Amino acid sequence: MKLTIQRADLARVLTNVGRVVESRNTIPILGNVLLSAAEGRLHVTGTDLDIVATDVAPADVTTPGTVCVDAKLLADIAKKAGGDISISLEGDRLQIKSGRSVFKLSTLDAADFPTFGDKAYDASFEIDLASLFAPVAFAMSTEETRYYLNGVFLHVHDGAVVAVSTDGHRLSRHTGPAVPAFTGVIVPRKAVGLLPKGVVSVSVSESKIRISAGDFILTSKLIDGTFPDYQRVIPTANDKIVTFGSDDMRQAAGRVAAVSSERGKAVRLSLADGVGKLDVSNPERGSASDEIVVSYNGDKIDIGFNAAYLTELVGIFPAGDIRLALADSGSPAVFTSDKAEGLLAVLMPVRI
Repeated sequence: MKLTIQRADLARVLTNVGRVVESRNTIPILGNVLLSAAEGRLHVTGTDLDIVATDVAPADVTTPGTVCVDAKLLADIAKKAGGDISISLEGDRLQIKSGRSVFKLSTLDAADFPTFGDKAYDASFEIDLASLFAPVAFAMSTEETRYYLNGVFLHVHDGAVVAVSTDGHRLSRHTGPAVPAFTGVIVPRKAVGLLPKGVVSVSVSESKIRISAGDFILTSKLIDGTFPDYQRVIPTANDKIVTFGSDDMRQAAGRVAAVSSERGKAVRLSLADGVGKLDVSNPERGSASDEIVVSYNGDKIDIGFNAAYLTELVGIFPAGDIRLALADSGSPAVFTSDKAEGLLAVLMPVRI
């Protein structure tokens, strides 16, 4: 292998691919990237055995070849290099030159680098997947015992693609455009955090999802589990409708939560006569209250929410009015907004 590449191009692809590579590994090759040079292009691939990421940069390739080299070390060199970088394989060492700097790095055999192999996908479509997932990702669970909630459920309902996540305390559902039908899949948390922005090409099978954005390709295994029937959690008969400004509620909830404890972050929301009053009481730290203007003329209702959850949930909606639909103080609350068509969130109440 022998090639010359611009420093910025090498740094870019190593950064994109390096986000997949884990810094601590019991298997040495998983800390490496696979370099493959041929026909004026350098392919860089990284994996953690669950996700494979590949990106491509233009390069002046003199001698084609493949090799594995430490991902973090090569990325650090690329970021700090002073100019164009020449790379050549000398025996079992990868020699890297930039200006007067010369590095000779240990390598591993490219044949040992793990791959997923090629498998047919059941459906393919183009969509801004990052935007579809953005307002639901906050509700993914982190509990290992309920691993099937540690991701975003992606499926088709009534011809439209739907992204859903829940941790049992809150739920968020975002409906997107029409796409070809496929069996619902659960995209794991790490893959959700690695999604490129903008419109991408998505291919889905029962075991894998592949996201392509130009030369960058992210392929991830899916969570092997059954997502619960979330439709049963979403109330359909909540008849007490409250409207409030998203910024007003988010800021007020954040202010009163300052006196709450880590264990008890409950905030009481009292609704009556066009006013929403938020109260937090902490025996050790004191109490706090705040008020916002709401549109509500029904009977007074008091309901408790986790203050942090309420603040985060309201924050997924764009600035403007949010509708809160309630049944009573013990039932799940439903949040929607005319400015976020297709987005619905559910928050479970807490005792107050």
